[in-house]
Amino acid sequence: MSCLLCGQSIKKDLTFRSLLLLKNKENNVCVDCLSGFEKISEEHCPNCMKTGVSTKCQDCQYWCKEGIRADHHAIFIYNQAMKDFFSRYKFNGDYLLRKVFASYLSEEFRKYKDYQFVVIPLSSERYYKRGFNQVIGLVEAAGYSYKDILGKREEKASSSKNRLERLATKLPFFIKNDVSIPKKILLIDDIYTTGSTANRIKRMLEAAGTEDVKTFSLAR
Repeated sequence: MSCLLCGQSIKKDLTFRSLLLLKNKENNVCVDCLSGFEKISEEHCPNCMKTGVSTKCQDCQYWCKEGIRADHHAIFIYNQAMKDFFSRYKFNGDYLLRKVFASYLSEEFRKYKDYQFVVIPLSSERYYKRGFNQVIGLVEAAGYSYKDILGKREEKASSSKNRLERLATKLPFFIKNDVSIPKKILLIDDIYTTGSTANRIKRMLEAAGTEDVKTFSLAR
């Protein structure tokens, strides 16, 4: 089997180094490529897992003032290796890369068996240009399904906005007509930055009747 990221042939590696890295269960990424990704450490914001702090971070304090309690979980730090991954997967359209983190996502998703999964959508225009929703790809590669209750109007891509622009942007998401609203939702995105998207959708879902909304992303 070849590594999904570098294309080199993968040999079974049961060394202590491989066990310390990311527990390469599915063996579809080589140890050298995996070593570039960094899991979030034990020291992080208790609400959103921002690293380098041990108390509520600035962003979560902001959301608290807005009446929103951030309740976010992520697996990896958004470092250079993760940026390169999303550049290939999300922006260059390498759809096969949806499988890279499947085993890690599957393991995390098992913790939310009582929750309905809801994926943050793309606008129809962006979906047409990209050809797929990168978050749906991650979820389905992990062996899970999602409830399709959200839509999105076209706007400037969030990846091109700075922190203040993300916080100030009018929410372009909406709940679709004639859908049932789950009582417990895990709202899933690919990357969590300021929490602007996830937490404002969380508030919208709670206003629509959801009793418990937790948010999740692959990277933070």
